[in-house]
Amino acid sequence: MKKQVEVSTSSGEVSNRRGHLVTERRNPRSEELDRMSVIKVLELINDEDAAVPGAVREALPRIAKFVEHVVRSIRSHGRLIYVGAGTSGRLGVLDASECPPTFSVPPELVRGVIAGGAPALTRSIEGAEDSPEPGADSLKELGLSSKDCVLGIATGATTPFVLGALAYARKVGATTGFLVCTGEDIVHGHADVIIPVVVGPEVVTGSTRMKAGTATKLVLNMITTTAMVQINKTYGNLMVDLKALNAKLWDRGARIISEVARLTYEDALDLLKQADGEVKTALVMAQRGLSADKSRSRLRDQDGSLRRVLESGD
Repeated sequence: MKKQVEVSTSSGEVSNRRGHLVTERRNPRSEELDRMSVIKVLELINDEDAAVPGAVREALPRIAKFVEHVVRSIRSHGRLIYVGAGTSGRLGVLDASECPPTFSVPPELVRGVIAGGAPALTRSIEGAEDSPEPGADSLKELGLSSKDCVLGIATGATTPFVLGALAYARKVGATTGFLVCTGEDIVHGHADVIIPVVVGPEVVTGSTRMKAGTATKLVLNMITTTAMVQINKTYGNLMVDLKALNAKLWDRGARIISEVARLTYEDALDLLKQADGEVKTALVMAQRGLSADKSRSRLRDQDGSLRRVLESGD
């Protein structure tokens, strides 16, 4: 039998009620939603969404603190693991899955865990999130260690699957973060870094795929993008650590090389082919006159920093 969420009330009794959560409250601006015209509904949703970036900005110091942990973890051969259920879990899996093609990192570096497993990505699996043990088990299966960073994602902050995963992660000694869309007072002690992004009640009451989901997507983008920049996956704002694996990426890679090395598009594309589709390698070849193998070696010596290789005097 699945365990249900237990929330302590002021009288000390245990309840499954969530009415006290910001994410479950009614939004007074949308109380007449079903009476509104199409354009009025759209305007209201747009107005509510406009408040999300401000809520994210308020949380930037906490996000920065967690990113610093992620960078240290990666440099120590650890991983970033997202854990969530429903929309939160899907967004975690999405962000994790986009890191390898964007930054040429191994798929295991950033992982997404969702309650209910892979089937839950495309359909709702009721009850999958209601027990803490599967959350802990999912991290055990990944061989979680103290080198890893775990970010629990639960907009209402009460998801047992996520809480179970965080409790196990702390037991193992992994660094933990908790991204929520409610006040941090109710999640104190659940993680090393609490990231509260309070976006307020949803247009459709309790539908956290809306503002809370938007906020989650923004924060996850920030975490992985900033971490990847810090570990030398970009040159300026250019995606230089991509590996050309399809027509779009061959074209993007050639354009990057052409711009940075001041080559014609055709010469840049030829160089990219000599570098087996590796943009960084091709740029070192172009700028330092080295072979592909020596260019790779020079990049390894500089921790993958293209800037340091290109600006070094040797």
